[in-house]
Amino acid sequence: MPQRVQGFLTYVVEETLAGRGDRLKAIAIATDVFGRGLDFDAMNDPVVRIEAGRLRRALERYYLLSGSVDPVIIDIPKGAYTPTFTQREGARVAEEPVVKDPPGQELPAAHPGIPRRRWLSALLFTAFAVSVLTAATWPRKLEEQRPKRRATAPEITLAVAPFSNLAGPATGLFAAGVFEELLAQLARFRELRIVRAEVVSPPSTNGGPLPTPQYRLEGSVRGGEQLRVTARLVDVESSRIVWSQIYERDLSNARIFDIEADIATKVAIAVAQPYGAIFGSQGTAADVPGSADAYQCVLRFYQYRKVLSPVEHASTRTCLERTTEQHPDYSTGWAMLAYLYLDEDRFGLNRREPAPAAGLRAREAAERAVLLDPANARGLQSLMTVLFFNQEPDAALRVGETALALNPNDTEVLAEFGSRLAQTGDWRRGAVMMEEAIARSAVRSGYYVGMVALAYYMQDDNSRAVEWIRRADLKQFSIYHFVAALIFARSGLERDAKVSVAAFMAMRPRFFDDFSRELSTRNFNARDRAILIKGAREAGFPVSFPSN
Repeated sequence: MPQRVQGFLTYVVEETLAGRGDRLKAIAIATDVFGRGLDFDAMNDPVVRIEAGRLRRALERYYLLSGSVDPVIIDIPKGAYTPTFTQREGARVAEEPVVKDPPGQELPAAHPGIPRRRWLSALLFTAFAVSVLTAATWPRKLEEQRPKRRATAPEITLAVAPFSNLAGPATGLFAAGVFEELLAQLARFRELRIVRAEVVSPPSTNGGPLPTPQYRLEGSVRGGEQLRVTARLVDVESSRIVWSQIYERDLSNARIFDIEADIATKVAIAVAQPYGAIFGSQGTAADVPGSADAYQCVLRFYQYRKVLSPVEHASTRTCLERTTEQHPDYSTGWAMLAYLYLDEDRFGLNRREPAPAAGLRAREAAERAVLLDPANARGLQSLMTVLFFNQEPDAALRVGETALALNPNDTEVLAEFGSRLAQTGDWRRGAVMMEEAIARSAVRSGYYVGMVALAYYMQDDNSRAVEWIRRADLKQFSIYHFVAALIFARSGLERDAKVSVAAFMAMRPRFFDDFSRELSTRNFNARDRAILIKGAREAGFPVSFPSN
């Protein structure tokens, strides 16, 4: 039921604020929210536990991102379903006269121990939380509403098999829980077409055969006090095991649902993320099975994102243009093409003349990607980036928050959102997000490594800036040399700085003709502009306009 997380939050908050928090038991929630009967058995039906865990994670992410300054924090403590309301330290709460009771009516009694005005604010900020949770449920809702895609869709197909139970009945419930959670996590990665292994062979509902999967994900569970889960990815055609991992958990001090969610998340990240097992297993683009022409472009796109070279840019752009012409309803293809168009301007790569301008083509491609599939985090990621470089940073960050809520396991989305936050001035938080994405990614994208280096430079942490810039292998990417020159010059590494200045000027000789525009396009605030202008001068770049 797509609205169940929203309904859960609304129900427990309303019941608590009405003074009925002590009645929030599993059976009450199961019957009032999820439509279960009075014979509901919590031991055999984990619906309340599962949805409570999802709600806790969604609230945590909300208060980390767009709710980071909310004065009232709503929490669902583990082991209970009654929410708590905490005023954030140092936050100001609206005075009582701001909200008045309608004539002839009274608001329900506030929760014991919560001042009336704080309680009113809690109601207001619950609405914000619900809006974020709505975005988090989009994938399931839209998946139910949109028509079945053609069997010729260009995505690689991954069949997910139920995990085998190699122990007793209790472990069987756990195996089923991991399987269902895994399906939900994998469905968020739109570069892949996810199907249940047991429904691959029969005809699809529209009369045509379902696609033959290129990969199969399977596993097994052994139980006892020590849980052992084995997962493996198999190339269907060759029967080769592409990836395998064993997860062991102690059941004595942990909740079953939390373990299910944790293992499913780790498997989904390892297998399906942009630089995960499926993408990494391909070797070269020529080795791609299935819809080879289209999927070669996906691999080329990620290769381009690693090196950001003019040669890779040109070939990938051509490939994606051909793919979107052949598959005009392929959302991911349009999202990736938007990046290639945008990079013509922001990085000066293979600019095309005459019009339409690169920025306009990028925006049209990104908007088309989102229109085709609003639940495609890659499409929203591209729209976020295009909006950001179109001087709409606030709108860009709102789109980025939605993308991250749709798929928090997508390291590309996490890193891109972090880089956008950093460039708006939140360098510390942006660096944390990018470092997390890099740590979770199988292959490090040099662009984000370089952005982390810049983040430390902007925070005046020179040693870390040098450490990170030396990790970035982007010799063919012009902006890398600009950032490297700034970092090396401030750290007294004059020889390295001169080499970087020379490399950058050879690649972008006209960059400083309008340095002000270059900084403005990237949405740097006044403080950061001053730091970059001063740093560019110290490095020896030809900066001529006043620093104020």
